[in-house]
Amino acid sequence: MDQENSILPVSVDLDPPIPSNEMERIMALVDFDLDYMDLNKSFADLTKLAAKVAGTSISLINLIDSFTQWSVSSYGIDIRQMPREESVCQYTIMEENSDGFEVEDLSKDERFKDRPFVTNAPHLKYYFGIPLKVNDDLALGALCVLHDDYKSLSAEKKEMLEIIAGEVVNRIKIHQAVANLKRTVQETNSIKNRVAHDIRGPIGGIIGLAEIIQMQGDSNKLEEVLDFIALIQKSGKSVLELADEILSHNFDLTGGVMKRAPKDHEFTLSTLKFKLEDMFNPQAITKQVKLELTATAPFAEIPFPKNKILQILGNLISNSIKFTPSGGIVEVLLDMEVLDQQKILQFKVRDSGVGISPEKIAEILRGGTTSSKGTSGEKGYGFGLNLVNHLIKGLKGRLLIKSDPGEGTEFEFILPLA
Repeated sequence: MDQENSILPVSVDLDPPIPSNEMERIMALVDFDLDYMDLNKSFADLTKLAAKVAGTSISLINLIDSFTQWSVSSYGIDIRQMPREESVCQYTIMEENSDGFEVEDLSKDERFKDRPFVTNAPHLKYYFGIPLKVNDDLALGALCVLHDDYKSLSAEKKEMLEIIAGEVVNRIKIHQAVANLKRTVQETNSIKNRVAHDIRGPIGGIIGLAEIIQMQGDSNKLEEVLDFIALIQKSGKSVLELADEILSHNFDLTGGVMKRAPKDHEFTLSTLKFKLEDMFNPQAITKQVKLELTATAPFAEIPFPKNKILQILGNLISNSIKFTPSGGIVEVLLDMEVLDQQKILQFKVRDSGVGISPEKIAEILRGGTTSSKGTSGEKGYGFGLNLVNHLIKGLKGRLLIKSDPGEGTEFEFILPLA
């Protein structure tokens, strides 16, 4: 069964559980800078193992951000995401559930009995989740097992699931270490290219000087000096050719702009557009909101570091969907300006939603906004826009907000890149 686009929002009167260290928890998740849609291969063996150990039909590895629960790996069900307030794992990440959270019958629990995955196929009953903790306090999400019938897990099986959850966290840390290493390699290559560029001038000067001396040398009969200078000239040209080779290696200079294929730790405007479509179209379809994304030319294929951009735009898009009524539209414009050696990313998220008052805008930009409900009663957690503002400031960027109550909102995110 394809659950990806079939999970409809339900009205839940209970306030969502929020860990006391929620901002620190979300920042820890953001610091890993994970691509939620590209992790299944890393964890597929662990979700399958968890289901086999527990004897359940379903196992999931879920990461929970400000608005959404992302199923980065699944076994026994095809699901990628659901609203955070609809999830069971939101209870598992609470500090008091460090040893696991168990629900013997979801259909008899007031918190979960009306959930679509309980009342409709696959008619789930049993749940057991282990928090994915990067330290004693911060849980990124949960490893959970679910079943459509009653289950009872022994202490030994629960302990084995804890071990699997620990391995999930280890692989997340390894993923971050590899990503950091790739960024370091990229920075090293950039330094290498700059050094090669810097030596062109001095070596070119040596060659020019050698040519002048060589031109004047016949009248002075400096045969031995000329031979030596000829060697300098030859060596200098060789180094200059090497510098040119380093500068042009694996690059296609088109219109004065350096172009190449993006690496694993990079986006282009085009690849970012497709990623955002995959991630947030299900939310927009569920809310019956039209989501339009545009990557503008001519720099749509120029690579740039991922560097938490997915987390920033993801929170802005989720927020706009949340506060746009059914039948509305959310537009996302991805643009880049190239000035000499600097790139400037310019992203806009524009919606036809309920709008924001000037007082609320000032509160957001101060980093002190509080939670509010969406147009369909979606629960708010009060951290999404705080997080966006914090991340943008950390990247030396700017967040601009234009809005009037009832007239929609436009968020603009400007980020300079060296």
